Amino acid sequence: MTRPSAPSTRSKVRRLRELARYDRSSVNAILDEATVCHVGFVDDGQPFVIPTAIARVGNHVYLHGSRVSRMLKMLAAGNPACITVTLLDGIVVARSAFNSSMNYRSVVILGSGEKVTGEDKKIALDAFTEHLIPGRTTDIRASRPKELAATTVIRFRLEEASVKLSKGPPSDEKSDYESDAWAGVIPLKLKSGKPQPDPRLKRGIPVPAYIRKRTTLPAADQHCWPSSPTVVEQPEQRTTDCD
Repeated sequence: MTRPSAPSTRSKVRRLRELARYDRSSVNAILDEATVCHVGFVDDGQPFVIPTAIARVGNHVYLHGSRVSRMLKMLAAGNPACITVTLLDGIVVARSAFNSSMNYRSVVILGSGEKVTGEDKKIALDAFTEHLIPGRTTDIRASRPKELAATTVIRFRLEEASVKLSKGPPSDEKSDYESDAWAGVIPLKLKSGKPQPDPRLKRGIPVPAYIRKRTTLPAADQHCWPSSPTVVEQPEQRTTDCD
């Protein structure tokens, strides 16, 4: 079967082209596992790359943040951007520093975004929550009008997306295989730890099943609340943005 080709000249992988993929299933699989992306854009001649959360719904990826964010203002105006996602799967330890590398899965998305409003905006924000914590939206209050007004949502159609996959053992020079140095792969994986309850959590509230499912919390530890009531001074509420 012939693999899908690059959707455009500019989205074609140029180096190590044998690692490239352009099929939508490969793109979606990486995006659905990722939680953070990096967005590249240019403002007044200066390039910027900003980390932010990402979520996919159908044929679009969504970004969100404060309505005063410079990045989101630029994207809402239709300025072109480059969105990248990388999942690191392992460190490839070769018999030379030159041939050592990493195993990874990455996506590069090119295009211009559009501002999302109305009911689509609510759906997108719920998608962010469900992407990070599946099942959470049924357990918390809906966003207030003031919160929705303070948030900008931008979406990009997945029209120009490319994947690059690197996996497997090291590829050494023929003569280096006689070396006594250890070689192989150190696997890497992102894992969730034991949930840490808010000090102000009301006593008697167990860790929900949907959170236990996402973490390493044993069933016996599901009643995870502070041992004694703690009064914590509330920090000043303010909007934070990476840019």
